[in-house]
Amino acid sequence: MNGSPQRLYIGGEWTEPAAGHYEVTDPATEETVGLAPEASRAQVYEAATAARDAFASWSRTRPEERAAILDRAAGLMQRDLAAHAAVAQAESGATTATARGMQVAVGAARFRRYAKGALEPAEEAVAPQINEAGPMGRAGIFGALAVRQPVGVVTCITSYNNPWANPAGKIAPALAMGNTVVVKPAPQDPLSVYRMAAALAEAGVPAGVVNVVGGAAPGVGEAAVDAPDVDMVSFTGSTAVGQRIAEVCGRSMKRQLMELGGKGAALVFDDADLDSAVAGIGTTFSFYSGQICTAPTRVLVQRGVHDALIDRLARYAGHLKVGDPAVKGTVVGPVISAAHRDRVESYVELGRKEGARVVTGGDRPDPTGTGFYVAPTLLADCTPEMRVVREEIFGPVVAVVPFDDEEEGIALANDSDYGLIDYVWSGDVARAFRVARRLRAGGVGVNTVGRNMEAPFGGFKRSGVGRDVGSYALHAYSELQAIVWPG
Repeated sequence: MNGSPQRLYIGGEWTEPAAGHYEVTDPATEETVGLAPEASRAQVYEAATAARDAFASWSRTRPEERAAILDRAAGLMQRDLAAHAAVAQAESGATTATARGMQVAVGAARFRRYAKGALEPAEEAVAPQINEAGPMGRAGIFGALAVRQPVGVVTCITSYNNPWANPAGKIAPALAMGNTVVVKPAPQDPLSVYRMAAALAEAGVPAGVVNVVGGAAPGVGEAAVDAPDVDMVSFTGSTAVGQRIAEVCGRSMKRQLMELGGKGAALVFDDADLDSAVAGIGTTFSFYSGQICTAPTRVLVQRGVHDALIDRLARYAGHLKVGDPAVKGTVVGPVISAAHRDRVESYVELGRKEGARVVTGGDRPDPTGTGFYVAPTLLADCTPEMRVVREEIFGPVVAVVPFDDEEEGIALANDSDYGLIDYVWSGDVARAFRVARRLRAGGVGVNTVGRNMEAPFGGFKRSGVGRDVGSYALHAYSELQAIVWPG
C-alpha cells in the first residue's frame, strides 16, 4: 500500500511538509502503510491564517451552496469506499466490516447529514417583551431574534479509533455552519483524513476552507491549539490531553468542544435479559478492540445474577475470533500500537495485583507473532477502589463489580471521574428509566448499546465539555447572537 509520501493540505494546495515524513504502521502486520507528513509550527500557523482568510467569504456563502459541496463530497467518498476502507483498515487495524460500514460509510453519511444541516434555520424568534418607560427609553414592545452565527476558524483534533467518522463529525457540521477548519489528524492513522480532504477539494470546497496539517510531534497539536487565528478547538481524545488544551484555550477565551475519556458503567439488575446484556457488554471485547470511549467497561451486576453473567460473558469472549482484521470471520483485531498493547497488558497485570480474578484472556493471543493483539479479558472479584475499575483502559477489558440493591448500584455507577455513557439492563422498564435519570452521565442506554444519531452526545464531569451529533453539532459550532428591535 506504500505510495507517494503524503503531503499537507494548506490553503487549497498540497504542500511538502517542512519537517519531513514519518512511517504509519499497520497494527496487524507491523508493516509500513505509508509515509505521513510532519508539519512545522510555522506551517500550522500558515494553515490557520489560510482558514482565517477564507472565513469572510465562506461564512457568507448561501446555505444551499455549502449544502451542495458537502453533498458532493459525500458522494465522492462513497464512490471510492473500497479504496478508502482498505487504507483505513491498514492504518487503524479495523476489521473489514468495520472499516467499510462504521468508518468510511459513516463518514460519508455524516457529510450527507450536514449537507441537510446547512439548510436548517439559523434564526429563532424570541417572544416579544413589553417594556415600561424608563432610563433605557420609551415604553414599547420589543421583538428579538436569536441568530446562530459561525464561530470562525475551528481546529479539529481527531481520535485514532475512527479516522473517518470522527473527523467527519467535526468537519461537516463546522463547514455547514459557515466555519473554516484546520484539521490535525491523530498521528497513528492520518492518511484517511487526507483522503477526506481530497474528496472535499474535488467537491469544490474553496481554498483555505479546509486545511489538514498532521504530525507525530506534540508541537503540531500545540500549534493547532495556540495559533492566534484559531477561534475554537474541537477535540476528541484523552481527558489528560483535553485538560491541557483547555488551559491553553482559556488564556485567549477560545471556544471548546471536548469529547474525552469514559468508563461506562453497565448496571445489570437481577431481572435483566442476560443475553441482551452480554451482547451489549461484549462490544467492549470486539468493537474497535475496546478502543472506544463509550464502551461499557465497568459492569455493575446485582448479586442474584452475578455468577450467571460472568459465566455467559466468559463464554461469549471465548467464541470471539482474534486475529488479522482482513481475514473473514475475525471479530477482534489489534489495538493501535505496541505501546498501547503494553499499556493494556499492564492494566491487566495491575488488576491481578489488586486482587481481581482473570476469568478469561489476560495473555497475549500469540506472543511470538506479529501484530499488536490483546485477548478479550474479563476481570471478576473487583472492588470499586481498584484502578482497573476507576481508570480508562481503552482496550478489550471488562471489570465486574457486584451490588446488592438499586441505591448501591446507582451510587457505584456515579462514583467515577467520568460520565460519558452509562447503561441499564432491567426487565422493569419503569425502574430502568428511573435509574437512568439518576445517573451522572451525558447519555444512558436502556437495554441497549445502540445510539440515536440525532440525540445529543457528550459527557458529564471529566468526560467532556459541550454536546454534538445531529442538530446539536450545528449548535456547537456556532455562536448565538441576539438582535432586538422596537415593535
